[in-house]
Amino acid sequence: MRPPYELVGARPDPAFEISVDGRPVPVVPGQSVGAALHAAGVRSWRSTRFGGRPRGLFCGIGVCFDCLVTVNDVPALRACVTEARPGDRVRTSAADSGPEVSGR
Repeated sequence: MRPPYELVGARPDPAFEISVDGRPVPVVPGQSVGAALHAAGVRSWRSTRFGGRPRGLFCGIGVCFDCLVTVNDVPALRACVTEARPGDRVRTSAADSGPEVSGR
């Protein structure tokens, strides 16, 4: 299957990598952190405070706060609306030993 940008003849900048919990994840320029995680096969990266149910992308538009991550030491960012940039260091609550960050 061809990527959508090939179908319309777009010429995106070269792909790059971000670090997610210490492992490299490929990113197409313009992708959100959440989209990059989803494209890499990661479907959940945190769990609910009560019940420990897995969470990841849900609404995809920044409304539900299910996709919270820490990017470059800034906590509680919504992965679905945070654009990935070269060199970003993303930490998920799955990698944290402390309590989960709650949405505000």
